[in-house]
Amino acid sequence: MGQLHELSALEQAAAIKARRVSPVELVTHYLERIERHNDEVGAFATVTADAALEQARVAEQHVMAGDRLPLLHGVPTAIKDLSNIAGVRTTFGSGVFRDFVAEQTDEAVEKLLSGGAISLGKTQTPEFGFPCWTINDVGPTARTPWDTSRLASGSSGGSATAVASGLVSIAQGSDGGGSVRSPASACGVVGLKTSRGRITNGPLRVDPAGLGVWGPLARTVRDAAAFLDVTAGPGRSDPYWAPPLRDDATFLAACAREPGRLRIARYADPVVPGAELAPEVRAAWEQTSQLLESLGHRIEDIPAPYGPEAMDSFVGVWTLGATTLPVPDEQIGQLAPLTRWLREQGLRLSGQQAMQSLVATGQTGRRVLETLLPYDAVLCPVTTDVARPVDWYGDDPAEDFERQKRYSAYTSIYNVTGQPAMSLPTHHSSDGLPIGMMLVGRPAGEEALLSLASQVEAHLPWRDRKPPIWSR
Repeated sequence: MGQLHELSALEQAAAIKARRVSPVELVTHYLERIERHNDEVGAFATVTADAALEQARVAEQHVMAGDRLPLLHGVPTAIKDLSNIAGVRTTFGSGVFRDFVAEQTDEAVEKLLSGGAISLGKTQTPEFGFPCWTINDVGPTARTPWDTSRLASGSSGGSATAVASGLVSIAQGSDGGGSVRSPASACGVVGLKTSRGRITNGPLRVDPAGLGVWGPLARTVRDAAAFLDVTAGPGRSDPYWAPPLRDDATFLAACAREPGRLRIARYADPVVPGAELAPEVRAAWEQTSQLLESLGHRIEDIPAPYGPEAMDSFVGVWTLGATTLPVPDEQIGQLAPLTRWLREQGLRLSGQQAMQSLVATGQTGRRVLETLLPYDAVLCPVTTDVARPVDWYGDDPAEDFERQKRYSAYTSIYNVTGQPAMSLPTHHSSDGLPIGMMLVGRPAGEEALLSLASQVEAHLPWRDRKPPIWSR
Protein backbone atom coordinates (compact mmCIF):
# COMPACT_ATOMS: atom_id res chain seq x y z
CA MET A 1 0.00 0.00 0.00
CA GLY A 2 2.94 2.36 0.58
CA GLN A 3 2.73 5.24 3.00
CA LEU A 4 -0.77 6.13 4.11
CA HIS A 5 -0.59 9.74 2.95
CA GLU A 6 -0.05 8.47 -0.60
CA LEU A 7 -3.75 7.51 -0.66
CA SER A 8 -6.41 9.95 -1.78
CA ALA A 9 -9.27 10.75 0.59
CA LEU A 10 -11.60 8.34 -1.20
CA GLU A 11 -8.94 5.63 -1.21
CA GLN A 12 -8.47 6.11 2.50
CA ALA A 13 -12.21 5.78 3.07
CA ALA A 14 -12.28 2.59 0.97
CA ALA A 15 -9.30 1.13 2.88
CA ILE A 16 -11.02 1.86 6.19
CA LYS A 17 -14.26 0.28 5.02
CA ALA A 18 -12.35 -2.82 3.86
CA ARG A 19 -10.53 -2.93 7.24
CA ARG A 20 -7.13 -2.65 5.58
CA VAL A 21 -6.45 0.54 7.54
CA SER A 22 -7.91 1.72 10.82
CA PRO A 23 -8.99 5.33 11.43
CA VAL A 24 -6.70 5.40 14.48
CA GLU A 25 -3.73 4.30 12.39
CA LEU A 26 -4.50 6.94 9.77
CA VAL A 27 -4.97 9.79 12.25
CA THR A 28 -1.80 8.81 14.10
CA HIS A 29 0.16 8.78 10.85
CA TYR A 30 -0.95 12.30 9.98
CA LEU A 31 -0.41 13.67 13.49
CA GLU A 32 3.17 12.42 13.35
CA ARG A 33 3.68 14.14 10.00
CA ILE A 34 2.21 17.38 11.34
CA GLU A 35 4.58 17.21 14.31
CA ARG A 36 7.56 16.81 11.95
CA HIS A 37 6.66 19.32 9.26
CA ASN A 38 4.22 21.98 10.46
CA ASP A 39 6.85 24.50 11.54
CA GLU A 40 8.38 24.26 8.07
CA VAL A 41 5.23 24.74 5.97
CA GLY A 42 2.92 26.57 8.39
CA ALA A 43 -0.22 24.55 7.74
CA PHE A 44 -1.84 24.46 11.19
CA ALA A 45 -2.57 27.15 13.77
CA THR A 46 -4.13 24.66 16.18
CA VAL A 47 -3.78 20.86 16.29
CA THR A 48 -6.53 18.95 18.11
CA ALA A 49 -4.69 15.65 18.52
CA ASP A 50 -6.59 14.27 21.53
CA ALA A 51 -10.01 15.02 20.03
CA ALA A 52 -8.98 13.56 16.66
CA LEU A 53 -7.75 10.33 18.23
CA GLU A 54 -10.96 10.00 20.24
CA GLN A 55 -13.04 10.52 17.09
CA ALA A 56 -10.86 7.95 15.31
CA ARG A 57 -11.50 5.37 18.04
CA VAL A 58 -15.25 5.92 17.73
CA ALA A 59 -14.99 5.67 13.94
CA GLU A 60 -13.12 2.38 14.30
CA GLN A 61 -15.85 0.99 16.52
CA HIS A 62 -18.41 1.70 13.80
CA VAL A 63 -16.25 -0.14 11.26
CA MET A 64 -15.85 -3.18 13.48
CA ALA A 65 -19.56 -3.22 14.24
CA GLY A 66 -20.36 -3.42 10.54
CA ASP A 67 -22.35 -0.19 10.60
CA ARG A 68 -23.26 1.68 7.45
CA LEU A 69 -20.46 4.18 6.93
CA PRO A 70 -20.70 7.69 5.48
CA LEU A 71 -18.71 8.65 2.39
CA LEU A 72 -15.58 9.99 4.12
CA HIS A 73 -15.71 7.80 7.22
CA GLY A 74 -12.48 8.01 9.20
CA VAL A 75 -10.72 10.34 6.74
CA PRO A 76 -8.59 13.03 8.42
CA THR A 77 -9.25 16.60 7.36
CA ALA A 78 -8.60 20.13 8.59
CA ILE A 79 -10.76 23.22 9.00
CA LYS A 80 -9.67 26.73 8.04
CA ASP A 81 -9.36 28.95 11.09
CA LEU A 82 -12.18 31.22 9.95
CA SER A 83 -14.73 28.47 10.69
CA ASN A 84 -15.94 27.41 14.10
CA ILE A 85 -15.83 24.08 15.92
CA ALA A 86 -17.40 24.12 19.36
CA GLY A 87 -14.78 23.86 22.09
CA VAL A 88 -11.87 24.51 19.71
CA ARG A 89 -9.82 27.69 19.49
CA THR A 90 -10.80 29.90 16.55
CA THR A 91 -8.38 32.80 16.07
CA PHE A 92 -9.56 34.11 12.67
CA GLY A 93 -5.83 34.60 12.08
CA SER A 94 -5.82 37.48 14.55
CA GLY A 95 -3.88 38.00 17.74
CA VAL A 96 -6.96 39.74 19.13
CA PHE A 97 -8.69 36.33 19.14
CA ARG A 98 -5.67 34.29 20.14
CA ASP A 99 -7.54 32.73 23.09
CA PHE A 100 -11.08 32.69 21.70
CA VAL A 101 -12.84 29.31 21.91
CA ALA A 102 -15.94 28.80 19.77
CA GLU A 103 -19.22 27.96 21.47
CA GLN A 104 -20.90 26.41 18.44
CA THR A 105 -19.96 24.57 15.27
CA ASP A 106 -20.67 26.04 11.85
CA GLU A 107 -23.37 24.15 9.98
CA ALA A 108 -21.14 23.15 7.06
CA VAL A 109 -18.49 21.87 9.48
CA GLU A 110 -21.20 19.77 11.11
CA LYS A 111 -22.02 18.31 7.69
CA LEU A 112 -18.38 17.52 6.96
CA LEU A 113 -17.91 15.78 10.29
CA SER A 114 -21.24 13.96 9.93
CA GLY A 115 -19.93 12.78 6.56
CA GLY A 116 -17.29 10.83 8.46
CA ALA A 117 -14.32 13.20 8.28
CA ILE A 118 -12.14 13.68 11.35
CA SER A 119 -10.71 17.15 11.97
CA LEU A 120 -7.05 17.27 12.99
CA GLY A 121 -7.27 20.97 13.77
CA LYS A 122 -7.49 24.49 12.37
CA THR A 123 -5.41 25.65 9.42
CA GLN A 124 -3.58 28.93 9.08
CA THR A 125 -5.30 31.98 7.60
CA PRO A 126 -4.31 35.65 7.52
CA GLU A 127 -6.18 38.04 9.78
CA PHE A 128 -9.90 37.66 8.99
CA GLY A 129 -8.99 36.20 5.59
CA PHE A 130 -8.43 39.51 3.82
CA PRO A 131 -5.03 39.06 2.04
CA CYS A 132 -3.87 36.58 -0.60
CA TRP A 133 -0.96 35.63 1.65
CA THR A 134 -1.10 33.68 4.92
CA ILE A 135 0.98 35.37 7.61
CA ASN A 136 -0.12 36.16 11.17
CA ASP A 137 1.18 36.24 14.72
CA VAL A 138 -0.76 33.22 16.01
CA GLY A 139 1.12 30.54 14.08
CA PRO A 140 3.80 29.85 11.46
CA THR A 141 3.69 31.45 8.00
CA ALA A 142 2.03 29.21 5.40
CA ARG A 143 4.55 28.36 2.68
CA THR A 144 4.32 26.28 -0.46
CA PRO A 145 6.16 22.98 0.09
CA TRP A 146 7.65 23.28 -3.39
CA ASP A 147 9.89 26.10 -2.15
CA THR A 148 9.51 27.15 1.47
CA SER A 149 11.04 30.55 0.76
CA ARG A 150 7.76 31.29 -1.03
CA LEU A 151 4.24 31.86 0.24
CA ALA A 152 1.32 29.43 0.01
CA SER A 153 -0.81 32.42 -1.06
CA GLY A 154 -4.07 32.97 0.81
CA SER A 155 -6.28 33.16 2.51
CA SER A 156 -6.66 29.34 2.59
CA GLY A 157 -2.89 28.98 2.55
CA GLY A 158 -2.78 26.68 5.55
CA SER A 159 -5.29 24.25 4.05
CA ALA A 160 -3.54 24.27 0.66
CA THR A 161 -0.09 23.54 2.04
CA ALA A 162 -1.51 20.91 4.42
CA VAL A 163 -2.78 18.94 1.42
CA ALA A 164 0.27 19.62 -0.75
CA SER A 165 2.64 18.59 2.07
CA GLY A 166 0.83 15.33 2.84
CA LEU A 167 -0.47 16.45 6.24
CA VAL A 168 -4.09 15.67 5.28
CA SER A 169 -5.60 14.32 2.08
CA ILE A 170 -8.31 16.97 1.89
CA ALA A 171 -8.99 20.24 3.70
CA GLN A 172 -11.66 22.91 3.94
CA GLY A 173 -11.12 26.41 2.63
CA SER A 174 -13.19 29.49 1.94
CA ASP A 175 -13.07 31.91 -0.97
CA GLY A 176 -14.27 35.51 -1.09
CA GLY A 177 -11.98 36.76 -3.83
CA GLY A 178 -9.69 33.87 -4.76
CA SER A 179 -8.83 32.44 -1.35
CA VAL A 180 -9.19 28.79 -2.38
CA ARG A 181 -7.95 29.06 -5.96
CA SER A 182 -4.81 31.17 -5.44
CA PRO A 183 -3.40 28.87 -2.71
CA ALA A 184 -4.31 25.82 -4.80
CA SER A 185 -2.27 27.25 -7.66
CA ALA A 186 0.68 28.17 -5.42
CA CYS A 187 0.76 24.73 -3.78
CA GLY A 188 -0.07 22.52 -6.76
CA VAL A 189 -3.40 21.07 -5.61
CA VAL A 190 -7.03 21.16 -6.75
CA GLY A 191 -9.07 24.03 -5.37
CA LEU A 192 -12.82 24.43 -5.94
CA LYS A 193 -14.71 27.67 -5.31
CA THR A 194 -18.30 26.53 -5.14
CA SER A 195 -21.35 28.35 -6.46
CA ARG A 196 -23.00 30.98 -4.34
CA GLY A 197 -25.40 29.17 -2.02
CA ARG A 198 -24.03 25.67 -2.74
CA ILE A 199 -22.64 25.26 0.80
CA THR A 200 -24.12 27.09 3.76
CA ASN A 201 -22.24 29.86 5.55
CA GLY A 202 -24.59 29.58 8.53
CA PRO A 203 -25.40 30.27 11.17
CA LEU A 204 -23.09 33.21 11.90
CA ARG A 205 -21.65 34.57 8.67
CA VAL A 206 -23.66 37.24 6.85
CA ASP A 207 -22.24 38.48 3.53
CA PRO A 208 -24.47 41.12 1.89
CA ALA A 209 -22.51 40.97 -1.39
CA GLY A 210 -22.57 37.16 -1.50
CA LEU A 211 -18.85 36.92 -2.24
CA GLY A 212 -17.67 34.36 0.32
CA VAL A 213 -18.20 30.63 -0.17
CA TRP A 214 -16.73 27.37 1.10
CA GLY A 215 -14.63 25.02 -1.03
CA PRO A 216 -12.25 22.06 -0.79
CA LEU A 217 -8.50 21.80 -1.30
CA ALA A 218 -7.65 18.31 -2.53
CA ARG A 219 -5.20 16.29 -4.58
CA THR A 220 -7.79 14.93 -6.99
CA VAL A 221 -10.97 16.15 -8.63
CA ARG A 222 -12.85 13.14 -7.28
CA ASP A 223 -11.89 14.01 -3.71
CA ALA A 224 -13.14 17.57 -4.26
CA ALA A 225 -16.42 16.16 -5.57
CA ALA A 226 -16.78 13.87 -2.55
CA PHE A 227 -16.27 16.85 -0.25
CA LEU A 228 -19.08 18.60 -2.09
CA ASP A 229 -21.40 15.60 -1.79
CA VAL A 230 -20.91 15.67 1.98
CA THR A 231 -21.21 19.42 2.57
CA ALA A 232 -23.57 20.77 -0.11
CA GLY A 233 -27.00 22.07 0.77
CA PRO A 234 -28.62 25.05 2.45
CA GLY A 235 -28.47 25.80 6.13
CA ARG A 236 -31.29 26.51 8.49
CA SER A 237 -31.37 30.25 7.82
CA ASP A 238 -29.65 30.88 4.47
CA PRO A 239 -30.92 33.83 2.41
CA TYR A 240 -30.10 32.07 -0.90
CA TRP A 241 -29.05 28.63 -2.08
CA ALA A 242 -28.00 26.85 -5.25
CA PRO A 243 -30.57 24.44 -6.71
CA PRO A 244 -30.08 20.88 -5.45
CA LEU A 245 -29.06 18.01 -7.68
CA ARG A 246 -31.57 15.47 -8.93
CA ASP A 247 -32.51 12.92 -6.31
CA ASP A 248 -30.27 10.21 -7.79
CA ALA A 249 -27.35 12.47 -8.74
CA THR A 250 -24.05 13.06 -6.96
CA PHE A 251 -21.12 15.31 -7.66
CA LEU A 252 -18.87 12.26 -7.50
CA ALA A 253 -20.84 10.54 -10.24
CA ALA A 254 -20.38 13.62 -12.42
CA CYS A 255 -16.64 12.94 -12.44
CA ALA A 256 -17.23 9.67 -14.28
CA ARG A 257 -19.27 11.25 -17.08
CA GLU A 258 -17.80 12.54 -20.31
CA PRO A 259 -18.48 16.28 -20.60
CA GLY A 260 -19.37 16.15 -24.30
CA ARG A 261 -18.11 18.74 -26.78
CA LEU A 262 -18.13 22.10 -25.02
CA ARG A 263 -17.82 25.69 -26.15
CA ILE A 264 -15.06 27.19 -23.99
CA ALA A 265 -14.08 30.85 -23.90
CA ARG A 266 -10.54 31.81 -23.01
CA TYR A 267 -8.67 34.98 -22.13
CA ALA A 268 -5.32 35.67 -20.46
CA ASP A 269 -4.61 39.40 -20.40
CA PRO A 270 -5.28 40.79 -16.91
CA VAL A 271 -7.35 43.98 -16.62
CA VAL A 272 -5.88 45.04 -13.27
CA PRO A 273 -3.72 48.12 -13.88
CA GLY A 274 -0.02 47.25 -13.71
CA ALA A 275 -0.59 43.48 -13.79
CA GLU A 276 1.58 41.51 -16.20
CA LEU A 277 1.26 37.82 -17.01
CA ALA A 278 4.48 35.86 -16.56
CA PRO A 279 5.59 34.11 -19.79
CA GLU A 280 5.56 30.65 -18.21
CA VAL A 281 1.99 31.15 -16.96
CA ARG A 282 0.93 32.25 -20.43
CA ALA A 283 2.63 29.17 -21.89
CA ALA A 284 0.74 26.93 -19.46
CA TRP A 285 -2.52 28.62 -20.49
CA GLU A 286 -1.72 27.98 -24.16
CA GLN A 287 -0.87 24.34 -23.47
CA THR A 288 -4.08 23.82 -21.50
CA SER A 289 -6.03 25.39 -24.36
CA GLN A 290 -4.38 23.00 -26.81
CA LEU A 291 -5.25 20.04 -24.60
CA LEU A 292 -8.90 21.09 -24.38
CA GLU A 293 -9.03 21.54 -28.15
CA SER A 294 -7.48 18.10 -28.68
CA LEU A 295 -10.25 16.66 -26.50
CA GLY A 296 -12.82 17.98 -28.97
CA HIS A 297 -13.84 21.20 -27.30
CA ARG A 298 -14.36 24.41 -29.23
CA ILE A 299 -12.01 27.08 -27.88
CA GLU A 300 -12.79 30.75 -28.55
CA ASP A 301 -10.71 33.79 -27.70
CA ILE A 302 -12.58 36.58 -25.96
CA PRO A 303 -11.48 39.78 -24.23
CA ALA A 304 -11.78 39.70 -20.46
CA PRO A 305 -15.53 39.95 -19.77
CA TYR A 306 -15.05 42.88 -17.39
CA GLY A 307 -12.89 46.00 -17.12
CA PRO A 308 -10.80 47.79 -14.47
CA GLU A 309 -13.93 49.44 -13.07
CA ALA A 310 -15.08 46.02 -11.86
CA MET A 311 -12.06 45.82 -9.58
CA ASP A 312 -12.76 49.33 -8.26
CA SER A 313 -16.25 48.42 -7.08
CA PHE A 314 -15.05 45.08 -5.72
CA VAL A 315 -12.37 46.84 -3.68
CA GLY A 316 -15.02 49.14 -2.25
CA VAL A 317 -17.05 46.16 -1.10
CA TRP A 318 -13.93 44.40 0.19
CA THR A 319 -12.95 47.34 2.38
CA LEU A 320 -16.50 47.59 3.72
CA GLY A 321 -16.04 44.11 5.14
CA ALA A 322 -13.20 45.38 7.29
CA THR A 323 -15.46 48.01 8.91
CA THR A 324 -17.65 45.39 10.60
CA LEU A 325 -14.98 43.33 12.36
CA PRO A 326 -16.04 42.19 15.86
CA VAL A 327 -13.11 44.02 17.48
CA PRO A 328 -13.61 46.57 20.29
CA ASP A 329 -12.37 50.07 19.53
CA GLU A 330 -9.68 49.83 22.20
CA GLN A 331 -8.18 46.80 20.41
CA ILE A 332 -8.16 48.19 16.86
CA GLY A 333 -4.51 49.12 17.31
CA GLN A 334 -3.69 45.42 17.81
CA LEU A 335 -4.85 44.53 14.29
CA ALA A 336 -2.34 43.89 11.53
CA PRO A 337 -1.33 46.98 9.51
CA LEU A 338 -3.13 45.77 6.38
CA THR A 339 -6.35 45.07 8.29
CA ARG A 340 -6.27 48.54 9.85
CA TRP A 341 -5.60 50.12 6.46
CA LEU A 342 -8.51 48.27 4.82
CA ARG A 343 -10.77 49.31 7.68
CA GLU A 344 -9.72 52.93 7.26
CA GLN A 345 -10.48 52.81 3.53
CA GLY A 346 -13.93 51.41 4.22
CA LEU A 347 -14.71 53.96 6.91
CA ARG A 348 -13.90 56.77 4.48
CA LEU A 349 -16.82 55.76 2.27
CA SER A 350 -20.09 57.59 2.80
CA GLY A 351 -23.29 55.62 3.09
CA GLN A 352 -24.08 56.53 -0.51
CA GLN A 353 -20.65 55.46 -1.74
CA ALA A 354 -20.91 52.16 0.12
CA MET A 355 -24.28 51.43 -1.44
CA GLN A 356 -22.96 52.44 -4.86
CA SER A 357 -20.11 49.93 -4.51
CA LEU A 358 -22.57 47.15 -3.64
CA VAL A 359 -24.90 48.04 -6.52
CA ALA A 360 -22.05 48.43 -9.01
CA THR A 361 -20.62 45.05 -8.00
CA GLY A 362 -24.00 43.41 -8.52
CA GLN A 363 -24.42 45.07 -11.89
CA THR A 364 -20.95 43.94 -12.93
CA GLY A 365 -21.86 40.37 -12.06
CA ARG A 366 -24.97 40.52 -14.23
CA ARG A 367 -23.04 41.97 -17.19
CA VAL A 368 -20.36 39.29 -16.95
CA LEU A 369 -22.95 36.53 -16.81
CA GLU A 370 -24.68 37.96 -19.88
CA THR A 371 -21.36 38.06 -21.75
CA LEU A 372 -20.51 34.47 -20.83
CA LEU A 373 -23.99 33.08 -21.48
CA PRO A 374 -23.03 31.45 -24.83
CA TYR A 375 -20.19 29.46 -23.25
CA ASP A 376 -20.16 26.22 -21.28
CA ALA A 377 -16.91 27.10 -19.50
CA VAL A 378 -14.16 29.69 -19.32
CA LEU A 379 -10.40 29.11 -19.21
CA CYS A 380 -8.01 31.68 -17.73
CA PRO A 381 -4.99 31.74 -15.40
CA VAL A 382 -5.45 31.79 -11.64
CA THR A 383 -2.59 34.15 -10.85
CA THR A 384 -0.21 36.19 -12.94
CA ASP A 385 2.88 34.39 -11.64
CA VAL A 386 4.10 31.51 -9.51
CA ALA A 387 4.13 31.64 -5.69
CA ARG A 388 5.64 34.88 -4.42
CA PRO A 389 8.64 35.13 -2.04
CA VAL A 390 7.77 35.47 1.64
CA ASP A 391 8.83 39.13 1.81
CA TRP A 392 7.48 40.11 -1.63
CA TYR A 393 4.47 42.15 -0.46
CA GLY A 394 6.50 44.50 1.75
CA ASP A 395 5.47 46.54 4.77
CA ASP A 396 3.41 49.33 3.21
CA PRO A 397 -0.29 48.32 3.30
CA ALA A 398 -1.29 50.32 0.23
CA GLU A 399 1.49 48.86 -1.92
CA ASP A 400 0.85 45.41 -0.43
CA PHE A 401 -2.78 45.58 -1.53
CA GLU A 402 -1.84 46.72 -5.03
CA ARG A 403 0.55 43.81 -5.34
CA GLN A 404 -2.16 41.41 -4.21
CA LYS A 405 -4.50 42.73 -6.91
CA ARG A 406 -1.81 42.36 -9.57
CA TYR A 407 -0.94 38.81 -8.44
CA SER A 408 -4.42 37.33 -7.98
CA ALA A 409 -5.83 39.27 -10.92
CA TYR A 410 -8.39 36.80 -12.32
CA THR A 411 -10.23 35.32 -9.37
CA SER A 412 -12.47 37.89 -7.67
CA ILE A 413 -14.82 38.45 -10.61
CA TYR A 414 -16.20 34.93 -10.20
CA ASN A 415 -17.02 35.64 -6.58
CA VAL A 416 -19.01 38.58 -7.94
CA THR A 417 -20.88 36.41 -10.47
CA GLY A 418 -21.26 33.50 -8.04
CA GLN A 419 -20.12 30.93 -10.63
CA PRO A 420 -18.21 27.80 -9.62
CA ALA A 421 -14.52 27.92 -10.50
CA MET A 422 -11.63 25.49 -10.09
CA SER A 423 -7.87 25.81 -9.97
CA LEU A 424 -6.24 22.75 -11.52
CA PRO A 425 -2.49 22.05 -11.04
CA THR A 426 -1.82 21.53 -14.72
CA HIS A 427 1.79 22.71 -15.06
CA HIS A 428 5.06 23.60 -13.36
CA SER A 429 7.54 26.37 -14.09
CA SER A 430 11.14 25.78 -15.16
CA ASP A 431 12.04 26.16 -11.47
CA GLY A 432 9.58 23.42 -10.51
CA LEU A 433 6.92 25.70 -9.04
CA PRO A 434 3.23 24.84 -9.58
CA ILE A 435 1.13 26.78 -12.08
CA GLY A 436 -2.63 26.45 -11.77
CA MET A 437 -5.18 27.05 -14.51
CA MET A 438 -8.75 28.13 -13.77
CA LEU A 439 -11.85 26.60 -15.29
CA VAL A 440 -15.10 28.44 -14.63
CA GLY A 441 -18.51 26.80 -15.00
CA ARG A 442 -22.02 28.06 -15.56
CA PRO A 443 -23.95 29.33 -12.51
CA ALA A 444 -24.67 26.42 -10.15
CA GLY A 445 -22.89 24.22 -12.71
CA GLU A 446 -20.56 22.18 -10.51
CA GLU A 447 -21.59 18.87 -12.11
CA ALA A 448 -20.51 19.92 -15.61
CA LEU A 449 -17.40 21.66 -14.25
CA LEU A 450 -16.32 18.56 -12.33
CA SER A 451 -16.88 16.42 -15.42
CA LEU A 452 -14.63 18.70 -17.49
CA ALA A 453 -11.99 18.93 -14.76
CA SER A 454 -11.92 15.13 -14.46
CA GLN A 455 -11.36 14.85 -18.20
CA VAL A 456 -8.42 17.26 -17.96
CA GLU A 457 -7.01 15.33 -15.00
CA ALA A 458 -7.24 12.04 -16.90
CA HIS A 459 -5.20 13.42 -19.80
CA LEU A 460 -2.83 15.58 -17.76
CA PRO A 461 -2.42 13.69 -14.47
CA TRP A 462 -0.83 15.58 -11.62
CA ARG A 463 -1.31 13.36 -8.59
CA ASP A 464 2.15 11.80 -8.76
CA ARG A 465 3.89 15.18 -8.81
CA LYS A 466 4.98 15.70 -5.22
CA PRO A 467 7.22 18.18 -3.41
CA PRO A 468 10.34 16.92 -1.60
CA ILE A 469 8.62 17.02 1.81
CA TRP A 470 6.30 14.25 0.63
CA SER A 471 8.82 11.47 1.21
CA ARG A 472 10.23 12.78 4.48
